[in-house]
Amino acid sequence: MRLALEEAWRYQLLTYPNPAVGAAVVGASGALLGLNAHKEAGSAHAEVLAIRDAYSALSGDRSLDESEDAVFLHEELKKRAKNLFSDSTVYVTLEPCSHEGRTPPCATLISELGFRRAVIGTKDPNPAASGGAKLLEAAGVEVVTGVEKKRCDDLIEPFVKWRSGRFLFFKLAQTLNGVIDGGTISSEESRSWVHAVRGKIDSLLIGGNTVRTDRPILDSRLAGSKPPDVKILTGSPETFDKDIPLFGIEGRSVDFIGREEVSSLEGLVMAEGGGGALESLKSEIDWLVLFIAPVMKAGMGYNGAQSFELLHRQSRGGDVILWLRAKHG
Repeated sequence: MRLALEEAWRYQLLTYPNPAVGAAVVGASGALLGLNAHKEAGSAHAEVLAIRDAYSALSGDRSLDESEDAVFLHEELKKRAKNLFSDSTVYVTLEPCSHEGRTPPCATLISELGFRRAVIGTKDPNPAASGGAKLLEAAGVEVVTGVEKKRCDDLIEPFVKWRSGRFLFFKLAQTLNGVIDGGTISSEESRSWVHAVRGKIDSLLIGGNTVRTDRPILDSRLAGSKPPDVKILTGSPETFDKDIPLFGIEGRSVDFIGREEVSSLEGLVMAEGGGGALESLKSEIDWLVLFIAPVMKAGMGYNGAQSFELLHRQSRGGDVILWLRAKHG
């Protein structure tokens, strides 16, 4: 389950509006046969990709390896993988779906392939998709739930929050000695991830001082994604130079909003900016995603005070990324 969690965190937020999910398939001897994660909405779910990989490992048939088409994989695995998984266990961070949505139900695939056991981290909070555990039990699959439950619940917290209205996270980059200004800090790989997330969000909230000072473009060019709609946090919209590059991007809206309007934002909201924006928004943010680059330089840092719970740590392009839940109250 921990391997499945690690894999799922690689795609955190990129699966919007779906939750991040990881899955692993283990054989009778305990050997890891497949490990994968859901990558984006509309593509195959984590269980299907892990089963695909396990099928390749057991059968030697590599013809499905490049496909992430959910319907195709469901159909082909049912045809080709009969009796291969009768002694296998599938681990999945979130209860397998039981409904027919943009993809076929994963619980049905697991039961039809004859898995001996399914280990589930946490139940699906979405009533439309839940019920997979009961479906598996009815089909004779041994079901174990609640393994690494807190970590699995942490993983899907953005999904739970954006389904109920809004999930707001603040992205901040700093050096080893805490400097947050002075131009580019993060690696290109980290910045490519940020651009990919910008292509998924409902809106990008940016501090007004950052816009004036950095004159950013705030697009998603490194990921080839659509540019996000921008909300500039300011009380004086008349002071902005409209030649700043972010205003010239076609297909996006740019609005000015006051601090009191932040609570009315909906969906998946990403905030960027410096210490002033972070301080202003600290009562609103759900998570802080902190990129720490392995360099030191002179410059300004963030001098505010706030407490966080560390949820996950990962590396990307030499940077360390900390996923932190804000503590309020």
